[in-house]
Amino acid sequence: MELNRKAKGDLAELKVATDLRDRGYKIAIPYGEDWDFDLILCRANGALERVQVKYVRSDGRIIMVRPRSESLTNGRVRAIKYYTAATIDWLAFWDATADRCYYVPAAELGAGMSSLSLRVAPTLNKQAQGIRFADDYTTI
Repeated sequence: MELNRKAKGDLAELKVATDLRDRGYKIAIPYGEDWDFDLILCRANGALERVQVKYVRSDGRIIMVRPRSESLTNGRVRAIKYYTAATIDWLAFWDATADRCYYVPAAELGAGMSSLSLRVAPTLNKQAQGIRFADDYTTI
């Protein structure tokens, strides 16, 4: 059964929350839908960090993420909000293909971007400069 967009997002939030709990973190879930983040990470020192979660499906070579949200009205995009360090601390996503979570610091999002890619497999031409490798984003 194919999940709808909301169900995919809910599943990704559960997967990331479980991953964070397995790593020993406490998490809190904001009440309601009008937040810029989906989870609150509670560090051992009491620091709270905002985590935006996305569902992705890699092709086995690249993971493509849209670090933004779209407000819809009657099925049409009304507004696009780009995630930045002003609104979140982490962009987390669960890759349904590999059943794995990744964590990108919001500082890497700059003033906002339309898409972000992480390499799961090396490039065919062995290029490494300017490439984000997924294995570098498995810790938070």
